[in-house]
Amino acid sequence: MMRSHISSPWRTLLTGTILGAALMGLAAWVSGESKPTDKNPIGDKFWPSEFGADDQRGAANRIQPAKTVKAAQLVKQGRTFQLGRLYEQEMPMPGKRHFSLTIPGLPTGLPTGSNQIVSNDELVSGEIGQVGTQFDGLGHVGIRLNGEDVFYNGNKLAEFGDPYGLKKLGVENAGVFFTRGILLDVCALRGMERLPAGYVITPDELLACLEKAKLKIEEGDVVLIRTGHGKLWMKDNQAYGEGEPGLGLAAARFLTEHKVALIGADTWAIEAVPHENKELAFPVHQWNLTKNGVYHLENLDLEELAAAGATEFCFVFCPLRLKGATGSPGNPIAIR
Repeated sequence: MMRSHISSPWRTLLTGTILGAALMGLAAWVSGESKPTDKNPIGDKFWPSEFGADDQRGAANRIQPAKTVKAAQLVKQGRTFQLGRLYEQEMPMPGKRHFSLTIPGLPTGLPTGSNQIVSNDELVSGEIGQVGTQFDGLGHVGIRLNGEDVFYNGNKLAEFGDPYGLKKLGVENAGVFFTRGILLDVCALRGMERLPAGYVITPDELLACLEKAKLKIEEGDVVLIRTGHGKLWMKDNQAYGEGEPGLGLAAARFLTEHKVALIGADTWAIEAVPHENKELAFPVHQWNLTKNGVYHLENLDLEELAAAGATEFCFVFCPLRLKGATGSPGNPIAIR
């Protein structure tokens, strides 16, 4: 991996951030909370949430009215960028997930009335919240502890799971994301066409992107990370799905310490795959979603946004109100 060239002020900030995290971890351990380990980086007592023991909304609580008003003021040109991918049967999909859209009858609605109106409808099937551009809700990922599957805020799957929709942590609890967005273009920082699979993005690199854009992360922001991996979408789906560049755990901690509401990327998992610790499976998901209630927005198209040099913008996304769902499809928007 190439070495970062970070100015002295940023190195001082990074050192303070790491030291602060270490002290927080020590305090938690002294108070009786379990200490994270290499095998379990989030520990076995990561609740109650700072938003209350009954909270189901997580880091979306950070987007308060004043934050939204401030985000709206970022619109200067009225130019919009669609960040969502086309939903189509040939798109990359992991494992046995599927997506199908059919028109049941042509026309679906036969001629009616003296005006002989006809109509078409569609039938969609698939893991609708976990294919294509996808928003990961807080009921998507948890951790098995002492034989129990535990999710955000200590909710046990045995108590809220239901085959017809989760009784807690459903995506309908997330609400609307109308806030400040930041694009951190790590691919451009490295001067590469795209970062290779398994490339672990570090806090140093996130800081360098912020320094280059002359920006600071503020509470309630949405941070989007461009790796260039999205260029493989519908061009080489096999390579797209075999692995990806993305956040390492240190970079994930950096973002959650800055109290972001959501992290998005032009990849399918946000995090580096294979991960830096080969024994772990998607630990950044657990760190962000399970422990901190920070949402993921995956499989974004960030190329037009990057080409326009848009590093700060108004960000808008409304997850579908699918009661009890683990995630949502959608078309997030950046507005300058």
